[in-house]
Amino acid sequence: MIVALDTQLAVGTATGAGVYQRDLARALRSAGVDVRALQAPHLDPWRFDRRVLWDQLLLPLAAARSGAHVLHASAGTMPALRTLPTVVTVHDLAWLRVQSHTRPYARFYFGTFQRTLYRGASAIVCDSMFSASEYRELVDPGAHVDVVYPGVDARFAAIERDPDRDEPLALVVGTVERRKNLGILIEALPSVPNLTIVSVGPFTPYADEIRARAAELNVADRVDLRGYVDAADLDRLYARATCALVPSRYEGFGYALAEAMCAGLPAIAARSSSLIEVANSAAPLLDPDDRVAWADAMRALLADPDRAERHAGDVRAASVARFAWDACARAVVAVYERVARRA
Repeated sequence: MIVALDTQLAVGTATGAGVYQRDLARALRSAGVDVRALQAPHLDPWRFDRRVLWDQLLLPLAAARSGAHVLHASAGTMPALRTLPTVVTVHDLAWLRVQSHTRPYARFYFGTFQRTLYRGASAIVCDSMFSASEYRELVDPGAHVDVVYPGVDARFAAIERDPDRDEPLALVVGTVERRKNLGILIEALPSVPNLTIVSVGPFTPYADEIRARAAELNVADRVDLRGYVDAADLDRLYARATCALVPSRYEGFGYALAEAMCAGLPAIAARSSSLIEVANSAAPLLDPDDRVAWADAMRALLADPDRAERHAGDVRAASVARFAWDACARAVVAVYERVARRA
């Protein structure tokens, strides 16, 4: 089996889909698959015009030349012109649900246009039952969808917890964008004394709103927006943090929650989208926009951090098993084999 795998979003600062591409390539190779990782390192994957150039011209050309049996469009976007049977991972349908504030051309390309292209895929893979349900509702009610949970990097299972009892901090991992809903934590923070929020992830203009609101509420000194950090710094934060907070309104999978659970870090998440199934009763879930509930939950955790730590430790092993990359790779390989047989 030779697979051409789109890994363009793993170029540079990999988040979300880029992490998925990078780690899936490793897991597939470990499973014995001949992976032809396709990328153009000179192209900025975060510029819209460069992304379209890659998706619609450079990716299909590279796939055609790769000698592969199957193309895996793993970024959630796929080319209109294809010479290979194509598997597409639809991570979420956020562009059709919660991105109304973004530019119309981006909404068209990532939302309406891709929805049309998905119908030409040889197989659809979704990261969660939630995303599969969204796909059937918004794209094709009769579609066969393979649900395959992404893996979590094994390094999180090896993190040794050493929380800072003197200066408690809440870790928030993910791009600082509106649907991630960092704002609700800023609104709750005045009611949670002595807690610092450390946000780790690339900025969007929404970060300016967060800074302004924190200043208005006089909590700016307890809101640390660090931007993107490297793996070593992130691991230190997972080891030191008192808890992880995941208030997102919409997630196709929810890496931040899965990683926290695998690291044994107590977590509180929003009762929304895929976070409900990822938590699987292992973490408290709150209305994403209930400021009082978030404040109460944070205070309760800080009042008895040892209890929260014990619970997180109890569910850690099960979480590591649920989100293992080898299991993900086996399931994805089965999809490739089915597609290749049909071709």
